[in-house]
Formats: sequence, structure tokens, C-alpha cells
Amino acid sequence: METSSATKSSLPNILRFVIPSLIGVFFFMTPIPINGELTIPIAILSNSLQSAIGAAIPTIMTYLVILAAAGTLFVKAFRPAFVRHSPFLASLFDVAPIWASVRVIGAVFAVMTLYKLGPDWVHSENTGGLLLYSLLPILFSTFLFAGLLLPLLLNFGLLEFFGYSLTKIMRPLFKLPGRSSVDCLASWLGDGTIGVLLTSKQYEEGFYTKKEAAIIGTTFSVVSVTFCLVVINQVGLARYFLPFYGTVILAGIVCALILPRIPPLSKKADTFIGGEPRKSDDESIPEGYTPLSYGLKRAVIQAEQNKPSAIIKDGMQNVIDMWLGVAPVVMAIGTVALIIAETTPFFQWLGMPFIPLLELLQIPFAKEASETIAVGFADMFLPSIIGTGIESELTRFVIASLSVSQLIYMSEVGGLLLGTKIPVTIKDLILIFLLRTLISLPIIAGMAHLLF
Repeated sequence: METSSATKSSLPNILRFVIPSLIGVFFFMTPIPINGELTIPIAILSNSLQSAIGAAIPTIMTYLVILAAAGTLFVKAFRPAFVRHSPFLASLFDVAPIWASVRVIGAVFAVMTLYKLGPDWVHSENTGGLLLYSLLPILFSTFLFAGLLLPLLLNFGLLEFFGYSLTKIMRPLFKLPGRSSVDCLASWLGDGTIGVLLTSKQYEEGFYTKKEAAIIGTTFSVVSVTFCLVVINQVGLARYFLPFYGTVILAGIVCALILPRIPPLSKKADTFIGGEPRKSDDESIPEGYTPLSYGLKRAVIQAEQNKPSAIIKDGMQNVIDMWLGVAPVVMAIGTVALIIAETTPFFQWLGMPFIPLLELLQIPFAKEASETIAVGFADMFLPSIIGTGIESELTRFVIASLSVSQLIYMSEVGGLLLGTKIPVTIKDLILIFLLRTLISLPIIAGMAHLLF
């Protein structure tokens, strides 16, 4: 009787995993032809909202940035119990002092730009105005729909299915245990910060060694589909989203194959947080299962645990976290970097060593493109913002793809890595950033020449 019951329930349970996951794949990864161009449904929703209320979005974003700064200062000053007892509110507002300062600076810049206060070099159309009136509206609408729909990809077993199905691949290719495939996929489909936080927790709980945690945190905490949409929109190449994202994945995989085998990652100790070495690798596949069958089992279990109310709550929290957590950082760091780019030759100097490489790779406007390369270490959006005016679509494609592939940007993933117990230093991050740039650039240039 028990076996019969289990058999009867298997199809509905499998459908609980398959249907939401396929809907998620449809919204985030399925090309749709619109006006002769290919795009994805989430981008169509985002563009429709911008068309409907576009003029109001800069004002809305300004007050969201003010809310983030004011909320952070209030929590820092009074540490109210309702925030301390809420993991979501605590992670949202109880941030490190440096990020609290960044939020305040972002709010000041947003107000100055919206109301044209203070010196022109803060709020001009090439500095604060570019961010508030061009980039933040894209963030607002993309984050809204992507945040609400992201649980379809993350919460219904898709990660578990692919994660456990890939366990036999992770160790030989990437020097990682099988369980890390779930963390890696969480980053690819969700967000780099999700990957960093998952990895940090797994490291602290003794599942990863120092080397494994460092590899996952700096190699697989990649930019999410959501951010990729924003970047490719910013450079005016949304119709190339699929080849763009394919290029990013290809460059990311090549980096993931090479970086664990060279310093600084290869020099990290293969010991756990307590100092003991790894003795054997548990691939997490119980006897009697294949990786595929166990992946399906874990996916169905994950899907069964979901409640509609929890999914809605998770989606809303995604949106709020993106709006209040990301937008102030982009406004602050982006404005400062654009002011530096507009008023000093600083980024030109940093980019000069890359000019011969770009010319060798036959990238048009090599000098202008070189100025965007080093700025990616500060924030992932800045290369695309600075490169928006370059006439060559090939060059803008390279800039957008490289900015995502560089991965180590201090406004989010880099800063977060330094704030965790994952054993990486600022020197490690600078070196990994440069290595990722040098490895990714020829791959991206090759793909761009095939497309344009």
C-alpha cells in the first residue's frame, strides 16, 4: 500500500519541480522575437514598465536610496529589536560601516542630481545624471520583475537537480567537491552574493577547505542573469542577450578551469577552518542512485517543501534587497568613478597597458575601450556606462562581456568576500581580477568577431 501511494504521488511531485522550473527558464532564458529582434520575456516586462512610468522612476529611485541610507543610520544608531530579530532586515540595514557610508553618499548624490543642487560635475548628464536617469531606471524595472520571478529558478529544485547531477564533474574539472555544484549554480542563476554567502556558511560549517572556499567565492560567484540583462541593455545591445550570456558562460568556464590550478588560488591551504586536512571526498550520492536519479530525488524534495506564501515573500524580499542594497552602491561608487573618469586621466593611465592587447585582438576604438577595463574593479556597471558612447557595437559587446566576466568588483562581490571568513585578501582579489581579465579578453574578442 505504501509503495503504491509513493508511486501515485511521484508524478504530481515531479510536476511540482518541473512546471515552476520550466516557467522560470521561460522568463529568464527563452528567446522571444520582438520587432525582428530576439529578447527574453523578463526584458520585455522590464521595458514595458519603463515605457509606462519612465519619467517617474528617477524620483522613485532617489527616495528608495534615501530610505536605504536613513534605515541604515537608524539601525546603526538605535539597533531596534525588531531588526535584530529579523534575518532579512538585519542583513538589509545592519551593514558594515563602510557600506553604511556608501549608502549615505549615494543618497546625497541622488538628491543633488534629482534637484540639480551643488556643482555641475556631480549631477551633469555624464556623471550623476547618467546614473539616475539612464541606469537606475533599468535597475528599478529589471530588479522588480527578476526579483519576483527568481524563486521559480531557485526554489523549486532546479539547482538541486543540476547540482547533484553534476557531482562527478566538479572534482576533476574544478578541484571542488560535488556539493559545491549547488553553490555554483546558485550564483550562475541567482546572484554572486548568494554564492558568496552560501560558500561562506558551508566553509564555516566545515564542508569546504580554505582552498575550495576561495575557489568557489572568486570563480563561481558570478553575475546573475538579472545583472547581465541590465549590462547588455546599458550598452544598447539587448537583442544580443543570448550570444552575450553564452560568451560570459564560456569565458567563466575557461577561467574556472584555469584559475584553481595557478596562484594565488593553487597556493591556498587545502585544510578546513579548524586546520584539519581533507581526508576523502564525499560525492554525496548514496548507494543505489545515479547522479541523475539522486538529483531528481533532491529536486522533488525541494519542490515539496515550498509554500506559495513563502515564495511570494521570498520574491518581495529579493526586490527590496536589490532596490535598497544595490542601487545606493551603484549611485555612490558610480558617480565618484564617473567624476574621476570625466575630470581626470586616471582610468586612461590604468588602461594604457591594455591598448596593445586590444589592438592585437583587432578591437575598434582600442584606446577608449582600454579606459573601461580597470574601472571594472570598482563596480561591474561602470565599464558599460563609460563605454556607452563608443560607436562600435563589437567594442561595446566586448566591454559588456568583459565587465561581467571580470567578476571581482569591490562594490559587491569583492567587498562581500573581504567581509566573510573566506580566506582571500585584497591582494588576492586584485591579482584574480587581472588574471580573469587576461584570460577572458581573447575569448570574448573571438566571439565578438564571429558575431559582428
